Amino acid sequence: MKITGLLLLAGAVAALPGTNHVHRASISKADGTKFNIDGVTKYYAGTNSYWIPFLTNDNDVDTIMSHLQSSGHKILRIWGFNDVKQIPGSGTVYFQAFSGSSAAINTGANGLQRLDAVVRSAEKYGIKLIINFVNNWTDYGGMAAYFSACGVNSNAQWYQASRCQSLYQNYIKTVVNRYRTSTAVFAWELANEPRCQGCQTSVLTNWIRNTSNYIRSLDPDHMITAGDEGFGLQGDGSYPYQYGEGIDWAANLALPNISFGTFHLYPSSWGVSNSFGNGWISAHAKICQQLNKPCLFEEYGVTNAADHCPVESGWQKTSLGLKDSGMAGDLFWQLGDTIRSTGQQTHNDGHTIYYGSSDWKCLVDQHVEQIG
Repeated sequence: MKITGLLLLAGAVAALPGTNHVHRASISKADGTKFNIDGVTKYYAGTNSYWIPFLTNDNDVDTIMSHLQSSGHKILRIWGFNDVKQIPGSGTVYFQAFSGSSAAINTGANGLQRLDAVVRSAEKYGIKLIINFVNNWTDYGGMAAYFSACGVNSNAQWYQASRCQSLYQNYIKTVVNRYRTSTAVFAWELANEPRCQGCQTSVLTNWIRNTSNYIRSLDPDHMITAGDEGFGLQGDGSYPYQYGEGIDWAANLALPNISFGTFHLYPSSWGVSNSFGNGWISAHAKICQQLNKPCLFEEYGVTNAADHCPVESGWQKTSLGLKDSGMAGDLFWQLGDTIRSTGQQTHNDGHTIYYGSSDWKCLVDQHVEQIG
């Protein structure tokens, strides 16, 4: 999802936590077209929180993780990036700063120690994290934050420039090595919604191959996924099915170090109707079943609040109904909660489902009960 608002919250700063040594039995993995988490193979539900690594109070993080645990959610997708082109004011959270032709990774109290707090809390509450390394969009820096440092001026160039990829892989190495042994890691994710408009699909396929191979060289155990929207597959010829964004979904999923497929769904942004969603889910499930890899319905949402429950619950039922035909789980966009230390609600982008709301009862409580 492209974020249309930013979240800045302040509070106490935690010390750097350690990570647990991971045993193979506790590593989340693909089991055919399903996921196995903590030894249990089934369909799983979860959500997205781009903002949770930017909270600066550990108790707030713990509260939110406890809400996910008590609700039966198991997977949480987060931003593992926060890139800036100049160092911000004191206390503002950022993870990597670019200057000239170099990048400095912030491991301080307002840097990766905030991501540490999320990983540590996820370990405590049994939540599994998809950790994403860079944004296609400019929110929280994105690929554009790299441009000056590596001498390019577009995302299309970024994917193919060795200097950009060297800086990107250095950041990946830092994050992977930091959490390599954590029981909380579900999967490493290459990017949030990578696109290469007008590119040959080989550009992104090569980038996904090279990056996933690199991550696998650092971590032979955890799953790896692309994080794309699911474009580029056979269908009705509408925009989402086309290859114009540089995505060949089946080719990318077939790569040896891509563990599962991701796809998103935002009808209002793509110029299609809400009813488009059921066929979109089925089309991806079919490819996952053919390739014997799981499909994760990774982001979905409608902007009209009155449609949250009736429309999105229908998509959930379609996805769950394909649990033996390629679908492995779904994560709605996005998690909403109240920050305990401030009493403020988290960012509402129109898609937000707040903990304890009527929409939450429909899209979380009832859905988890249906999963069983």
